[in-house]
Amino acid sequence: MSDHQLRTRTPADPAPRTSGGSRAAAAFRAAAPALAVYAAVRALGLLAFWAAASAAGKDPLGPLSGRWDSVWYQRIAEHGYRYTVTLPDGSVHSDLAFFPLLPALERAVSAVTPLTLGGAGLLVAWTAGLLAAWGIFAVGSQLRGRRTGVVLAALWGVYPTAFVQSMAYTETLFTALAAWALYAVLKGRWIVAGALCVLAGLTRPSAAALIAALAITAAVTLVREYRDERRVGPVLRRNARMIAGVALAPLGWLAYVVFVAVREGSPVAYFDVQAQWGNNIDGGRALAAFIAGLPWPAALGLCAVLGLLGWLVVLCVRQRQPLPVLVYAITIVVISLIGAGYFGSRPRLMMPAFPLLLPPAVALLRLRTTGRTAAVLAALACASAAYGAWTLLGAGPP
Repeated sequence: MSDHQLRTRTPADPAPRTSGGSRAAAAFRAAAPALAVYAAVRALGLLAFWAAASAAGKDPLGPLSGRWDSVWYQRIAEHGYRYTVTLPDGSVHSDLAFFPLLPALERAVSAVTPLTLGGAGLLVAWTAGLLAAWGIFAVGSQLRGRRTGVVLAALWGVYPTAFVQSMAYTETLFTALAAWALYAVLKGRWIVAGALCVLAGLTRPSAAALIAALAITAAVTLVREYRDERRVGPVLRRNARMIAGVALAPLGWLAYVVFVAVREGSPVAYFDVQAQWGNNIDGGRALAAFIAGLPWPAALGLCAVLGLLGWLVVLCVRQRQPLPVLVYAITIVVISLIGAGYFGSRPRLMMPAFPLLLPPAVALLRLRTTGRTAAVLAALACASAAYGAWTLLGAGPP
């Protein structure tokens, strides 16, 4: 159909309609290359880890579903919130620091399948990883075209700590919810975005970044329209669904904070629990102290990495990424850097900030041939797989 026909279409000649199933099938076909590439790079990571674990005489599945935070989630799934442990320094770690959606899904999947809770956690995480890759592709495709969406999903799959995407952790589940919520905002589906924010708020505390993205975008929209129109009523009525979506967004996170407050008998109980785990906000003092305590070559290297992170943020701003996407990514980075938690976890905490990978995705597509882009992605996938195998077989937490 020509552009002229599109411009002159009349109400009596409506555009052909497609069913919801047809649209979903078409969306899946469009995303299939991204899903295939993502699945391939994660399969490479699992294969490298399986080979390394077998060579070391270790169980390949154990570190994926039975170490670190995975154990806490499975304990919640089995027994509910009731477990605490006191460390030698006297600090108390409570399972109330962990949000409920993943353990709820683990319990549900385990109840209807032969899988153990650990196996159910892996199934949830791996399925969520594919959904996250699809959502990331959808956002990248919306902003820069399908080829960018494919490369963006691939880059997220080869992120340095992408091995966590293969573990029974919340990163894939949260990123899937965040990516699709941002896509919903870009498409003007604010109620859907708010509902996905509710689920994200039951998954990780970093849902605050997603809530902020919706709230700031809505506030800017309302202020801009009021400035142009100078009439409150019409502006509010026209944006009623946006306001409803923003009001809905924080309810999941707030519900869990209130649950912890009632259970512990203190309005600030949730924040006390997180502080016991060392997850309180200190404005970056812990990060500065960590850098100051390193040998100078390592300190310079870490400062260079932080400088690169800052440069990625600048590139995202220069790309003029849409406001909700930009606010979400920057807030994830800020939250990850100003917390007092263990430094080694910070790259993992920043992994959901997939919009930071949009500038590298665009740069990769500027290479002269598809073969060169594929070669770079293959090299990154091998490096990510090797690093993941080394880390999972080590002693420290990711």
